[in-house]
Amino acid sequence: MPELYAVIMAGGIGARFWPRSRERMPKQLLKIFGNASLLQATYTRIASIVPAERIYIVTNEVQLDAVIEQLPKIPKENFLAESVGRNTAPCIGLAALHVKRMNPQGVMLVLPADHRIENEPAFHRVIQIAARVADESGYLVTIGIEPTRPETGYGYIQLIDEPDSSNPYFDEQVYRVKTFAEKPNLATAKKFLESGDFLWNSGMFVWRADVILDQIKQFLPDLAEGLATIEPTIGTPQYADTVETVYGLIRSVSIDYGVMEKAKHVYVVKADFGWSDVGSWDEVYRLLPKDEEGNAIDGLVLTKDTSRSLIHSTGRLVAVVGASDLIVIETPDVVLVCKRTHSQDVKEIVDTIRRKQLSKYL
Repeated sequence: MPELYAVIMAGGIGARFWPRSRERMPKQLLKIFGNASLLQATYTRIASIVPAERIYIVTNEVQLDAVIEQLPKIPKENFLAESVGRNTAPCIGLAALHVKRMNPQGVMLVLPADHRIENEPAFHRVIQIAARVADESGYLVTIGIEPTRPETGYGYIQLIDEPDSSNPYFDEQVYRVKTFAEKPNLATAKKFLESGDFLWNSGMFVWRADVILDQIKQFLPDLAEGLATIEPTIGTPQYADTVETVYGLIRSVSIDYGVMEKAKHVYVVKADFGWSDVGSWDEVYRLLPKDEEGNAIDGLVLTKDTSRSLIHSTGRLVAVVGASDLIVIETPDVVLVCKRTHSQDVKEIVDTIRRKQLSKYL
């Protein structure tokens, strides 16, 4: 195993999990499954293969104190605060600068903070394969999940499913990437599933710090210029102000769009370890235990003639009668009611709240 570093991206607001997910207490900090938050579960999952001093958490200034409180074993200097969210490419680039400072060829495992993984030994085996491939090949490596349904909430990765001389790792479920696909409509998702050569894009990546910084320089030169401004200030009193200045100038761009879709040398490791990105309330419904009517209930809830619904109460009594396939989320100041099939659209309500300047509900 090469020297492995972990980067947990924990700066999002989880808009699809509104109203429980708020700007100061977003989805990744909530205890949705069991007694640990999604962020704490992510940390625990990798703590056995990456020591705490080599784990970096990228968050934002608003959430920083809450994130630090949840992860007391990680050194304070390993919490990297962005002054404003600029999507995943700047986040990953900033973390890569810190890893490079420790070890320019250190292998970075990049993880979102809000995933759920059921089979941790299988997850560890995949990470070990991906780390070795990234170290030896100098390629970008991503983790692809074998799809189990025609999912419209995930991006997809099309793989080259035949062995070729340029891929010595084929026997280890490592494939060359043919293309990336954005979230499809249902008809397209069904075609992807039927083809057999598409995987879900997990948003998890493994690469050497020097390799990803070189790829950012090649495909995102403006971001590379900003990172070059930040790099010499790391560890100095000027660092925070420099990050704020640079982040005020750089554009928001995802690592998928900015780098992965353009890079020529990308491997994907095919994986099956009980993965979910917990991307919507409907996904939570799928993962929670159900009663005999197919309801997932949490809190003070009464139902009659109600089925296949997720109903959550934080305190007040919630009663649902004669309904099916609903999401009902009660909080002290907001109640959300939506069809399960529309749970991805909750983000649009958050956008509307922001436009109407109702910030107290965010």
